[in-house]
Amino acid sequence: MSFVDSLLYFISAYILNFLVWIIIIGVVMSWLINFNVINTHNQFVATIWRITNAITEPLVSPIRRFVPPIGGIDFSALILLFGIYFLQVVIIPALARAF
Repeated sequence: MSFVDSLLYFISAYILNFLVWIIIIGVVMSWLINFNVINTHNQFVATIWRITNAITEPLVSPIRRFVPPIGGIDFSALILLFGIYFLQVVIIPALARAF
């Protein structure tokens, strides 16, 4: 296994999967906050909320410019998850075969 293969595997298996989990946590937290199940006045909840927003907001805000919320539902996180899946299934294996 070459260095490039190892690097692509690391990106796909660890970084992108970590990002998927952060996106899912952020989406679930936004639902729980909007339905007043959890409170952002709790310091732990607020910290987790800030961290997930700091990681995901730069990735979903460009998507929101092109796909506005439809019927009050924001599909930008779902589109980002499809993009990450496309990277993992199509782009990274193609790059691995190229090297």
